[in-house]
Amino acid sequence: MAGFTDSSRRVFIQRAGLLGAGLGLTSALPAWADGAAVDDAKLTTVKLAWGQTAVCQSPISVALKQGFFKKYGLNVEPVNFSGPTDSLLQAIATGQADGGIGMALRWLKPLEQGFDVDLTVGTHGGCMRLLVPKNSGINNVRDLVGKNVAVSDQASPLRNFFAIQLAKQGIDPDKQVNWVQYPADLFGEALRKGEVQAIASDDPQGWLIKHRYDLQEIDNNMNGEYSSMTCCVLGLRGSLVRDNPVVAKAITQAIIDAQQWTSEHPAETAKIFAPFVPGNVPVDDITAMLKEHTHNHHSTGEQLRGEVATYVNELKLINVIRPDTNAQQFADHYVPDLLPASHEHMNMKMSG
Repeated sequence: MAGFTDSSRRVFIQRAGLLGAGLGLTSALPAWADGAAVDDAKLTTVKLAWGQTAVCQSPISVALKQGFFKKYGLNVEPVNFSGPTDSLLQAIATGQADGGIGMALRWLKPLEQGFDVDLTVGTHGGCMRLLVPKNSGINNVRDLVGKNVAVSDQASPLRNFFAIQLAKQGIDPDKQVNWVQYPADLFGEALRKGEVQAIASDDPQGWLIKHRYDLQEIDNNMNGEYSSMTCCVLGLRGSLVRDNPVVAKAITQAIIDAQQWTSEHPAETAKIFAPFVPGNVPVDDITAMLKEHTHNHHSTGEQLRGEVATYVNELKLINVIRPDTNAQQFADHYVPDLLPASHEHMNMKMSG
């Protein structure tokens, strides 16, 4: 398909020496990224857009606090971003930020339209929840037929994900289910009043609503094949990946290290992230959320291309992605090879 057949970016990165047999983590980094001490004057400054209140992005707070960015020679200026993540993607594409984390099911459509952003690592799985009152008679997605489901917006990745599950079972999610838009903080009240019969929400809101209203979770994105897939991705400005792949690699590896540290230290991560969460959410609750996510899943390269291609094909089922878009060519275009294929097998345990 036009627009997704050019593999020159990946070829360029490979020729730049970022791939190759036996290439270690630090060997392709500049000298200042290798060693215990890094001179602040030699750090490369990058801007990273960050949705501070999104618990699935808490590893960014870890990377800042624990020095993972500095370890790889980076001075990261976090840019708090409270708008929808499709606007965040636009900010990256236009150079207002060098990178950021967003949900794949939100970003793939604007990428199909030509946004110049590369996806360099999947950051975790989990955090999407489909919630109903107990004893409601709604026990699975098929039972949503004829029901009202609360979503934050009609292009929500939560709506997309659960619409895909309906379409896989032969149900038309546009005609047989009514998706009703509410502010996320009114989801629980809408359910209590009977205005909706189910809620599609992500964390922290989803986890908090589930426990506050004693709801039943009838589906999530940790079931079946999704248990080993990412839901959120790190996007980097395309020109940064092409023109300065060393810095792009450093950002990506710092995020991977922080994700792994989060997986291994959820309670410590919760303490670091708690000040950013509105509503004085207890640290123990944030810890519990993090334990339900797969922050040890950080797919890159060929694995991430496979996951992206899967999502592209699934989004065709609900008419979000054009039917003539070639999923593999799409993935090849937007997912570069920055890290050695063996990086996921490396022991990334960090000391506290």
